[in-house]
Amino acid sequence: MSGKKNVVLVTGGSGLVGQAIKSIIEKEQTQYTETIKNETWVFCGSKDGDLRDKAQTEALFEKHHPTYVIHLAAMVGGLFHNMAHNLDFFRENMAINDNVLNASYKYDVKKVVSCLSTCIFPDKTIYPIDETMVHSGPPHNSNFGYSYAKRMIDILNRGYYSQHGCMFTSVVPCNVFGPHDNFSLTSSHVVPALIRRMDDAIREDQPTFTVLGSGKPLRQFIYSLDLAKLFVWVLRNYDSIEPIILSVDEEAEVSISALAEAIKKAHGYSGQIVYDTSQADGQYKKTASNKKLRSLYKDFEFTPFETAIQETVQWYKDNRDSART
Repeated sequence: MSGKKNVVLVTGGSGLVGQAIKSIIEKEQTQYTETIKNETWVFCGSKDGDLRDKAQTEALFEKHHPTYVIHLAAMVGGLFHNMAHNLDFFRENMAINDNVLNASYKYDVKKVVSCLSTCIFPDKTIYPIDETMVHSGPPHNSNFGYSYAKRMIDILNRGYYSQHGCMFTSVVPCNVFGPHDNFSLTSSHVVPALIRRMDDAIREDQPTFTVLGSGKPLRQFIYSLDLAKLFVWVLRNYDSIEPIILSVDEEAEVSISALAEAIKKAHGYSGQIVYDTSQADGQYKKTASNKKLRSLYKDFEFTPFETAIQETVQWYKDNRDSART
C-alpha cells in the first residue's frame, strides 16, 4: 500500500470489529508513520447506506471511491436468534455480500478483506479446523443460513479472481468480543449477553445467575482489539484469495462455564452460577488452527483472556446507558 493517498472503506464500521479497527487506526495516526500518512480511513455504518440495496451500496462507493475495503457489515445474532431466523440470515447476508463485492469490482478496488466466522465450518469434522475445510460438509443446523451466506463470500472471491483478477480475500475469526459489542438480551452473542445479564443480576441483587445450556461447550475467544490489529496486518501484508483463520491458539480454548466464571470475577458478582440444561448448547466445539497465521506473523501477542474480559466488563459498566442493547 504505497503511492498516492489510499482510501480504506470499512463497512460495518460502527460495530464491534469496526470500532476496534478505528481505535487501532486512531492510535497509529497519533504516531504518524509513513504508512498511515498515505491512508484515509472511512468507517461506514447502516446510517450511511443500506448494503442490502444495490443502488445504495454503489452510491456509497461513488461517494468515497475506496482503494481498499474491509467488509464487516452483516446481519448477525446469537444462537437462539439464528435458530429462529435462518432464512433471514441467509437472504440478507447474501444480498449484502453480493452488493459489496460487485461494487468493489466496478470501482476497481485493489483489495477487499471480508470477515467470515468459524461457525461456517462443517459440523461433522476433525479438529482442529483449518482453512482447507470451509466447504467440506454442512455447517451446524442451528445457524445454516448465516453459515452458508458467509461461505459464499469465499466462492465470490474465487469467482472475481478467476474471471477478473481481483484480490478479494477473507479472514475467519473465532468468537469475537470487546468494547462496542451488541449487548442485546435477545440477539447478542454469548460474551456480551452474559456480561449484560450478570450486570442486571447484580443491580437486582439476585442470589443466583442462570447460564442457558450445560456450560460444557468449548470456544476460542478473540479480543476485538487483537482482531483489529490482525485485520490491518492482513490488509497491508496478506496477498492471497485463500481464507486465513484469525484465532487465538488451540490451548486458549475455554468452556462456557469457564467464561461465566471469568465474567463473574470481573463483575465481582457474589452469587451462584447455575446451568439450565433444558436449553440447547449448540455446536459442542469448533476448535480452529491458527497455524497459518502463526507461520506468517510469528510474534503476534494476544491479550490474556481474563484481562480482555475485565476490560470489556468495565467498558460495559462505563457505557451501560449508550451501549447497543
